[in-house]
Amino acid sequence: MTRQIALLACLLTSGVLLHAAEVSLPLLNVGTETYTNVTVTTVTATDIYFFHSSGMGNAKLKNLDPETQKKFRFDPAKAAAKERQQAAASALYAASLRELKPIRSPKDASVTQRAYKEEPTGPQDELVPYRISARSFLNKPTPSIEVDKWLTERPDFGGKFILVDFWATWCGPCRQSIEGLNFLHRKFADRLVIIGLSDETEKAVRRMSDPQIENFVGIDPQRRSLSTIGVKSIPHALLIDPRGIVRFEGHPGMLDEKKLQTLLAKYVE
Repeated sequence: MTRQIALLACLLTSGVLLHAAEVSLPLLNVGTETYTNVTVTTVTATDIYFFHSSGMGNAKLKNLDPETQKKFRFDPAKAAAKERQQAAASALYAASLRELKPIRSPKDASVTQRAYKEEPTGPQDELVPYRISARSFLNKPTPSIEVDKWLTERPDFGGKFILVDFWATWCGPCRQSIEGLNFLHRKFADRLVIIGLSDETEKAVRRMSDPQIENFVGIDPQRRSLSTIGVKSIPHALLIDPRGIVRFEGHPGMLDEKKLQTLLAKYVE
C-alpha cells in the first residue's frame, strides 16, 4: 500500500500546473509547425498544452521562441528538475505495471476489477494502475491529438470534458462500443464532447453505416495521434477534463454511466 500511495503521489506531482487560465493566441510556432486559433489550457514547468484549429496539441516550453517562453514564465532550471522528477515517476509507474496481471478481456467489468490489488470504489485515478495498450497519461496534461479532417461538424470544446475514442471500422470491439458511446453522447451532451478518431481514409469511415455513430468523428490517416499516445490496440479512449488533464484511459467499455458521472462531478471546473 505504501508503494501504491507513493506511486500516485509521484504521478500527481509530476503534472503540477503553473498556469491554468485559458490564453488565446492567433498563432503558435513550434519548430516547423504553425498552429492557428490556439487556446492554451495548461502550462507546467516543462510543457504547454492547447487546443488549435484541427485538434489538440502540446509542446516543450524549451522549444518555443523566447517571447512565448517569457509569456508563460519558462524557467530552464525548474524545467530540468521537473523532467528528472517525471522520469522517476514514469519509471516507478512502469515498475508497478510489471507487478500486475494482464487483463484478458475488457468486456466484463469483473475481469477488469480483478486486475486491481484493492477493490475499486472510485474514479480510475484513485485506484492502482492497470495495464493498458498505450502510453499512460493518467492525471497528466493531454498529449497531442491531431485531427486531419472532421467528417462531422467541428465540435465546440468550450468548457466541456472531451472523450477521444481511437477506433476503426474493421475493429469488432470498436463497433461494439459505439452503442454505449452513443448513449453517453446523448446523456451528457451538455458537459461532454465525444470524438471518434480513426486512422482510416474518409471513404472507409463514411462507408460504414451500421452501427451509426451519433458523436463527432474525425480522421488522422497519418496516425500522428496513435503514434504520440503509443496506442497498440483499439479501442482505446482518453477522458480529458476542461483544464486539459487526462482523467480516464483504457477501453471505452469500462467507462460506464456511473463512473463517467463520478468523474464529471469530481473534475468540473
